[in-house]
Amino acid sequence: MNNAKDTVRQFLLQVRSGLHPERAGHFMADLVRAHQVASEAPEVVERTPRQYTEHVQEMLDAYGPFTLTVDELIAEGDRVYARWTQDGRHVGPVGGHAPTGARITTMTSAVYRVEDGLIVEYWIQIDRQGTAAQLRRAATGD
Repeated sequence: MNNAKDTVRQFLLQVRSGLHPERAGHFMADLVRAHQVASEAPEVVERTPRQYTEHVQEMLDAYGPFTLTVDELIAEGDRVYARWTQDGRHVGPVGGHAPTGARITTMTSAVYRVEDGLIVEYWIQIDRQGTAAQLRRAATGD
């Protein structure tokens, strides 16, 4: 990878998309600080590429082979802002909701910090309320 924006773009398209989660080590440092930006319970977790691969597999188990569309990618220095939309089917348990087969769309944004061509830190925000509302609607048939 020759710059931060290319690193993040390829990470999203290859790894986060679920197409090749096993390639996480090509784009991530050995240990990445992941800031889970949530008003109700912000936290920082540390993830290895292997743990990130497992995380993506959990999403595949829950939503099947989903599509990920990169809606925006803006870079400045070592930081890259990314916004994407993920579309999948509710095929596995999610947050206490049994699978419904319903289409679920999740909107997410993150800022990645890249050093020496590898992601070393990121701050991620996911529209959890929107996802929860879709799961509730699917469960009740509304």
